[in-house]
Order: sequence, then structure tokens, then C-alpha cells
Amino acid sequence: MTDDPRIEDQAPVRELAEIPAVEVITRSAVMLMSAAAEKIGLSAEDPDNSPHRDLDEARRLITALAGLVTASLEYLGPHAGPLRDGLKSLQLAFREASVDPEEPGHGPGEKYTGPVW
Repeated sequence: MTDDPRIEDQAPVRELAEIPAVEVITRSAVMLMSAAAEKIGLSAEDPDNSPHRDLDEARRLITALAGLVTASLEYLGPHAGPLRDGLKSLQLAFREASVDPEEPGHGPGEKYTGPVW
């Protein structure tokens, strides 16, 4: 141990090679989901007036998430359902937040997931 309290409060660092692929994929997906939700404004009391709202950035994040989830489905096991549900929720929230929403099948990530209703 050390006398520096900042070091004592830190969790042990795991070697990247020791982390299972499904955990890396899932953590990446959760980070993309969280960032997309912020960019849509979902963390604000009034999403329409969120200082973090940036739908162009949200589109990129949702599309990246859709690609990751779609490409990884066979490896995700029990994590697949919740990730797909979260992705769909973000796609629908994006459509709702858009001034001129795209038709189903043309929204962010829908080239990977298919149309979202």
C-alpha cells in the first residue's frame, strides 16, 4: 500500500489480454449507447434544450453501434437482446428528436438493422 490516497481508491488494472471478447464488445456498445443518448439529449430534463444535443454526432454513434451489434450478434449470447433493444430505443429516440425524420429504413444504423418502427 501507499500513503497516497488517490492510488488506494483505484481499482486494480486488468490486462486487456485477460478480458473476454464479449466483455470488450459489450463495454464498447454501452459506451456508444451512452454517448448517443447524450448527443440526442436524453440525459437532460428537457432533451430539446439540452446543451449536449448534436444529432449529427448521435447519427454517427448510432450507426457505429448498429454495425458493432449486428456484426457481433453471434458472440453476444444473453447480451444480444438487451443491446438490440437499447439500439432500437436510440434509433426511435433519434427519429423523434429529428425535425425532419427519415422514413423507416433510412435512419441511423438502419442499413445494418433494417427498418425500425
